[in-house]
Amino acid sequence: MPDRSITYHWGERSLLITLGNRTHARIRALYVVEFLFTVAMGTVFLLEPLPSRLVFAHWAACFGASVLYLLAAYRFLARIFFSEKILLEQNSLTLIRKTIFAQRVRHFDWRFIGALHYEGKVAKTDHPLKGKCFDYFGFETQEHLIQSLHDDGNMYFDSIEGRVYFAAGVYSWTAEEMVQLMKLYMGASLQLGPEWKEMLQEQEWDDAQAPGA
Repeated sequence: MPDRSITYHWGERSLLITLGNRTHARIRALYVVEFLFTVAMGTVFLLEPLPSRLVFAHWAACFGASVLYLLAAYRFLARIFFSEKILLEQNSLTLIRKTIFAQRVRHFDWRFIGALHYEGKVAKTDHPLKGKCFDYFGFETQEHLIQSLHDDGNMYFDSIEGRVYFAAGVYSWTAEEMVQLMKLYMGASLQLGPEWKEMLQEQEWDDAQAPGA
């Protein structure tokens, strides 16, 4: 079933894929908790009772609280309103990451881009306190949650700048749909890593690798 949260806009000479914000609900909940905790810390600074003669201390407390409020608001809004877009054109691939405060646009020439790979969740070392049979204390669950907090993307390619990750929060079945449409636009010029052979149907893989496809 197609992922309706991702939109595809076909231009005359381009394909724009809008991923939006695919942050998991549990991660969003953690962002809310972090925001509330930081605001609470700022309030503690602000309401801390100090002798009236310590004017400088009062101003310092107000300044510290203001900094914490601004930091909390910035981090929370930047994460909640994060969005990602992928623009495919004949000569280049453009990755666009946007928050409520800033936008980062990166252009890559197709000639200097390696094969497209799907990595998903990187293999990790088990938590040392994880149970052998069942994770009774939730250590392993928390490890996966922390890993998701620092997720830069589930797809990547190698370029002159190094390895470039994108498509955060995109799972394998959605990645397959994306690659199929990217192939439809780019044809055989889109290079795919070997892992796609297992992810895509065998006939689709053969068609993608056939000369002149």
